[in-house]
Amino acid sequence: MNHELIIETEVEGAEPYADLLRQVIPAALEAEGVAVPWEVDVLFTDDEGIHQINLEQREVDRPTDVLSFPMFDLQPGEHPTEEDADPGTGLVPLGDMVISLERAQAQGEEYGHGTRREVAYLAVHSVLHLLGYDHMDEGPMKAQMRAREEAILEQLGITREQEG
Repeated sequence: MNHELIIETEVEGAEPYADLLRQVIPAALEAEGVAVPWEVDVLFTDDEGIHQINLEQREVDRPTDVLSFPMFDLQPGEHPTEEDADPGTGLVPLGDMVISLERAQAQGEEYGHGTRREVAYLAVHSVLHLLGYDHMDEGPMKAQMRAREEAILEQLGITREQEG
């Protein structure tokens, strides 16, 4: 099946993490049962860059680790269909994600599992947002999202204990 993962970077040192996302994002979408040709756009930036996007798009005046901009208003378990495909490309545009590599490095160090695991986690987290998962409450939706994140990362062999 044809897919397109577009990865852009505004920061140095993102190449190894771009390669990681080329594995993680398709695996996460497959694990969630997405069976249409898809497109996802990713931007690696730093805290200043993500702060600006957060302010412009969400009116939140602070940096964060990852932002997700889904193209569809889905519920967990719902998927876009072939009818949602862009007629020009035949791909379903699932949405955009922005990852602060600076924040991922800091959090990977803080949590003791390294940047690679943190970037993978943030990408899976963002994929789930693109597919309608949410964690704004502290209840069952957050628990459901966390369980899916861990299951997908475990399938990929990316564990919390992993350094790097």
